[in-house]
Amino acid sequence: MAAEVTPEREVVLETDRLLLRPWRVAEAVVQRELWIERDPRVPSHRRIDADGHPTVAELEEGIRADRLSSARLLAVERKATRDVIGCCGLIVDGRGGESEPELAFELLRRFWGRGYATEASMAVLEWARSCGYLRLWATVWEWNTASRRVLDKLGFTETELQEVDAVHGASLFTTRRL
Repeated sequence: MAAEVTPEREVVLETDRLLLRPWRVAEAVVQRELWIERDPRVPSHRRIDADGHPTVAELEEGIRADRLSSARLLAVERKATRDVIGCCGLIVDGRGGESEPELAFELLRRFWGRGYATEASMAVLEWARSCGYLRLWATVWEWNTASRRVLDKLGFTETELQEVDAVHGASLFTTRRL
């Protein structure tokens, strides 16, 4: 994996098959597709609402606003076809704060089961290690066996800590030392 940080502090990560880079405004349609495809068991604030929000325009604005952030969810682009298939990166404003960011990934359904989530996440882990992070964490719904397998392959271990939601199930906390 190669990592490159441009003078604007944009993170660009490269693997054999993937390029992880900042989102482009025109790719808001891919972000919206991710929102549309989410499992109905995901809490409503993470799915398209009854009024159709977030809209493509709202997601475009989010991409514009995020341009200056050095740690964020990056677009995952397949190098061979130049299409964006999802996102992967670090979230630094969660439970762990700036010293312990959260690993997050999400792919369009038609690209599941091909190893892309694992490959992209491994690149993010290497980048996080090179930035001096000592530990990352991730949350995953207990029913999301595919994401749990990815986290297991990456060396994350489930902790005893979990949040149980009567409607959506249990959210498991995982951690990994770098």
